[in-house]
Amino acid sequence: MPGTPDRPAPRAADRSPEHAADTVAVRTPRRTPVVVQACDPISHEGAVSQLRARPEIEIREESGVGTVALLVEDTLDEASLARLRRITRSEGGRAVLVVGTIRENELLDVIECGVGAIVWRREATAHRLVTAVQAAARGDGDLPADLLGRLISQVGTLHRGAASRAGAPSLGLAPREVDVLRLVAEGLDTGEIAGKLSYSERTVKNVMHGLTTRLHLRNRAHAVAYALREGYI
Repeated sequence: MPGTPDRPAPRAADRSPEHAADTVAVRTPRRTPVVVQACDPISHEGAVSQLRARPEIEIREESGVGTVALLVEDTLDEASLARLRRITRSEGGRAVLVVGTIRENELLDVIECGVGAIVWRREATAHRLVTAVQAAARGDGDLPADLLGRLISQVGTLHRGAASRAGAPSLGLAPREVDVLRLVAEGLDTGEIAGKLSYSERTVKNVMHGLTTRLHLRNRAHAVAYALREGYI
């Protein structure tokens, strides 16, 4: 409201320092802390250079809780997987994998390590890296479409093998957990899932947090892989 004769609207110069500070804080974007690890110095400097220029990113030297580790590799080996496990399990960080190729038998290993975002090296522009980093920081999944198809096919094969054995354990997922996971598997983000299911975004986040905590899953991609393996989606 512009004000009344008895109480004129405050001018900008009359606003309190606290009010001004609040305004500045609202306009300042939250920066995501990122540590870059790479298989060679050129790859490391290239990734750091692309991310350092982005205001959404804060480059750090060490990974830890709340930090996203960006790992740049040509191919994967046991040392790479060990680094991923250390970051996500021991150090409590999130991980984004930038990689040249992934063999069929490595994809589930990567997901089991807790990696929710994967970027092909040939597609690793600054924008693509930032998108993957922010998805990992939120706990969302971000997989290339071709890798998501391979993951679904691979887990489906594992499920069919498990289904042939009597007494296969059940996850006991609730119907709305299955609904949410099915949409996550289709690549929808939290807002889109909320719209599809007529839930609030907070409800979707609570559903994901509840099932990942209960089943000791590390992120959305791991939850989707688990549900696919057990035949829920």
